[in-house]
Amino acid sequence: MRRWITLVVAMVWVVGQAQAPQVGALVDAGRFQEAYELGLKLGTPEALALAAKGASFYALYQAKPEEKRTWFEKAEKAASQAIAKAPDYPEGYFERARALGRLSQFKGILEALAEGLASRIRGDLEKTLKLKPDHAGAMVALALWHFELVQKGWLVAATQGADGSRVEPLMKKAIELEPDGIIHRVEYARVLAAWGKKEEARKQLEKALSLPAKTAADRYDQERARQELAKLK
Repeated sequence: MRRWITLVVAMVWVVGQAQAPQVGALVDAGRFQEAYELGLKLGTPEALALAAKGASFYALYQAKPEEKRTWFEKAEKAASQAIAKAPDYPEGYFERARALGRLSQFKGILEALAEGLASRIRGDLEKTLKLKPDHAGAMVALALWHFELVQKGWLVAATQGADGSRVEPLMKKAIELEPDGIIHRVEYARVLAAWGKKEEARKQLEKALSLPAKTAADRYDQERARQELAKLK
């Protein structure tokens, strides 16, 4: 009997792994809510991480303002489930960092620091990079972590260990690894614009708009690039 139970569990896991790419396809197509639901249903680490990605993307790109926090919370929960099932799977940590980063925006700086969100986000990103050193998305996110905290003032930066000198090297390395990553260039441009480097920011935005948009998220990010470019003119 035990042998049959083990066999059934193994078969369910294999089927879930085989269907996980379907979740990724839904995310790429912009069907974020469907991706979230299917990812939860399949329940494998890969599917759960993709469910978290779908939930975060829905919150970022499609949700009404009053829905966003709930969907980021769903993303954090799904990513945590992925981590629990596969502690060595980097995408689980990356997706949880993405969700926590967005959730921190709904809290005041003192509340976020009191809850340890900044250190949790950094910890997840560093874990992602430990497991997958060439994870470009984690590099961009970690660069933004340093950037955002430094922007909040030297006291916050000092207490959290944020270092503005790490921002640009991380951004450049991510773009070197994934030169066609539209979101990397849009985020880098935002940093450059904040630093008063408007011409450099313009070049990154123009490059982002020249790249092929392979996914729905790419198209949303290019629209953001157009908006940011208009602000620089």
